[in-house]
This record gives sequence, C-alpha cells and structure tokens, in this order.
Amino acid sequence: MKWGSYALLVAFGLAAASCSGGERGGVVGQSARLCKPGSVETLRSEHIAYAGVVRWSARAYRRPGRGLIHTFGRENVNNHVTVLGVLSAIRDRKCEATWYRVQLPLKPNGTLGYVRGSELELMPVRTRILIDISDRKIVLERAGRVVLETVAAVGSEATPTPTGRYYVNQRLRAADPSGPYGPGGVGISAFSEVLTYWAQGGPIAIHGTNRPETIGLAASNGCLRVRNDVLRQIFDAALPGTPVVIRA
Repeated sequence: MKWGSYALLVAFGLAAASCSGGERGGVVGQSARLCKPGSVETLRSEHIAYAGVVRWSARAYRRPGRGLIHTFGRENVNNHVTVLGVLSAIRDRKCEATWYRVQLPLKPNGTLGYVRGSELELMPVRTRILIDISDRKIVLERAGRVVLETVAAVGSEATPTPTGRYYVNQRLRAADPSGPYGPGGVGISAFSEVLTYWAQGGPIAIHGTNRPETIGLAASNGCLRVRNDVLRQIFDAALPGTPVVIRA
C-alpha cells in the first residue's frame, strides 16, 4: 500500500508555511530576533503542530547528542518519507533550532527523543485527531474546530487499542479496496502491546473495512475501523504529523 510522494508532502508544506508562519530551516517566523542559547520553545498546541520530515537521515538520542536510540533513513519500511512528530525546539543565539524533541514511531509506545535541527524539515499541520475508546468515537479537528465526528470499531478486550499521545506517521492506500482495510489506512505511531509477533511489530492505524457491521463494537485487533467513505475523508485531511490522542 502506498500514498503520495515526498514531493507532494513538500509542496503542501511550502504552501502551508507561506500562509501560516511555518518553520523552515529551523526558524519559526524569525525576523532578526535573538534568543537565549539553550532556550526551549514549544511547537505544538491545539491549533497547530509540526511534522518533522527527515531530510536524508536522522539520529534520535535520549538526550541531545547522548544515548543513541535509533537511526532513521529518508524513507521508512513502507518506502514512504519518514516523518517524526515535533514537540519542541532547543534554540541557539540566532533562534535557530539546534535540536528538536520529537515523538518516535518506535516501541515502547510513547518513545521520545532528540534529533538535530539540521536533519529535519518542518511542515505545519493544523489537524488533530481525538479518539475516545469508551465512546468508540473519532473526532477530527482543524485549527481547533471539529470538522468530522464518527463512530469506529475499536480493539477487543483481548487486543485493545493502546492509549496515549501519538501522531500520523504515514498514509497507506490498499491494493484491494474491497479487502479488510477498505481503501486504505492512516498509520499512527503506536503499536499493539499484545500482537508483538505481527509484521512490523503490530502497528496501529485508522482504516476502512469490508465488515461495516462491526463499526461501533470492540471487535478489532487494536486498529480503528471506520466506514470506507469516512476513511477517505480522514485520509485526505490528516497529513503526516497530525497529532493523535487516544483516551480510554
């Protein structure tokens, strides 16, 4: 399964940055101001977030420059551009980002790390996904406003949907739109904590389904199933980097 190219993502980022003060080259809306070296700036709110697109490769550390966690290539295992969820930036005197604190698409769920500012290209994202497992509901927001609300199938008692704060790390089109994933899926940087033997560690996604009768039930292996027409709407709106909050 595949989605659009790196060029399309970059094109979106250029357009969005031009109208929303996005971060490019490690600077958020800078105009010759000075910063205190080592100062930390939060880069996520309810209205805007940033996708960190790996330029060529990126090394994630537990602390800036110490304790290597993982090395990421420009593309992930599915041959899509590698995207990290950016939380904050450490600035130098010229207010350029020397390091970004980022969410990583790794186990254990919720793993955070630091990546050098020069290794990421930042793209602004104004969407957010809120998932309530108890209500079996998915809400998509744009700039803090609800634009879509839908019922979903959630993980069963034996294979629950993991809770926590994640982000959309890829979007995948299904080879067979009539299959179990419908037209495709919106990949989330979370993994099943039960299905450890699954391919790629059991990644979690919001996807379509060929079993619409299960929507609204606790019936999945941890993923979120929605109607195929709804999946297409979420797929189009939730670009990589979109924050995802999953509550019990």
